[in-house]
Amino acid sequence: MTFRHLRIFVTVCDTLNMTAAAEILFMSQPAVSQAISELEKHYGVRLFERLSKKLYLTRAGEKLLGYGRHIIRMSGDAEKALRMLNNQGFIRIGASVTVGAHVLPKFVCSFRKSNPEINVEVIEENTAQIERFLLMDEIDLALVEGETTSADLIQRPFMEDELVLICGSRHRFAPLSEVDPQELEKEAFIIREKGSGTRKTFEAVMAAGKIPWKASWTCNNADTIKMAVAEGLGVSVISKRSVENEAAAGLLLVKKIAGLHFHRQFKLIYHKDKYLTEPMKQFIEQCFS
Repeated sequence: MTFRHLRIFVTVCDTLNMTAAAEILFMSQPAVSQAISELEKHYGVRLFERLSKKLYLTRAGEKLLGYGRHIIRMSGDAEKALRMLNNQGFIRIGASVTVGAHVLPKFVCSFRKSNPEINVEVIEENTAQIERFLLMDEIDLALVEGETTSADLIQRPFMEDELVLICGSRHRFAPLSEVDPQELEKEAFIIREKGSGTRKTFEAVMAAGKIPWKASWTCNNADTIKMAVAEGLGVSVISKRSVENEAAAGLLLVKKIAGLHFHRQFKLIYHKDKYLTEPMKQFIEQCFS
C-alpha cells in the first residue's frame, strides 16, 4: 500500500465512479480499478460494493477513508510547514456569509499589516459548505455563525451576535414598538438558504417558541434579503450588524419581538488534526485579542 493508492482510493470515494476518478487523476480507468483491487487484496477486505454498475462504500471502506484523508492532509500540512521555512506562505480562510461581510475584512486587513509576506486566500459560503471545505482540507481556518456537526472540528467562540426582525417602512409592523410573536404566523418570510447559520438560528428559536412560519423567498445573501424587505415583499430575521446602515437611513426598520430573542456566537473553527503554522496561530490570536 502506497500514498498513491490512498490518493486514488480517496478520489474514487469522492466520485463513486472509477471513470470520473480516472479523469480527475489523469489516469486510465483500468489503472484506477487495479489500484483499488490491490488495496482490497492488501487489507483482505472489500472496500466497495459493486451493484448495478454503481459503487457503494462498505463499512471497511468508510474506515479506510477516514485514515486516508488524514494521511493525505498530514502530507499536505508537512509540505506547507516546510515551505514556511523561507518566511513565505499562505493561509486559506473560510467565512460564512455574515461573518465574511461584517467581521473578516477587518481581521484580514489587520493581519496583512503585520504579516505582509503572507498571502491570505478567502472563500465565503454558508456554514454547511465551510464545514465541508474544512473536512476536505480545502481551507485551513474558518469563521462561521452557524453550528457545525463534525466531531473532527474544534470550535472556539470569539464574538457575540444578535439576529433582529426587519420590515419595510410601509409594513404594518412599522408603527409598532413591539411585535407579538403570534403576528409572525401571518407574515411571508424572506430567509437564507438551508445550511446557513442565520437560518438555523432562526429556525431553532421559532421552533422553541412553537411559532409556525412560512418562507416566500429563499436567498443565499443578505443584500437580496434587505432589498426585498425594503420593497415590502415580506419580513426577515437577520444579523443586526448587517442592517445598521439601512436602519440608520430609514430604509429598514428593526423591530423587537415580545419574549423572543435570537442570540448566537460567531466561532473560529479548524480541524482537530490540523497542523497550525505560525501565521495561522497569529491569525487565531488576533481573533481573540
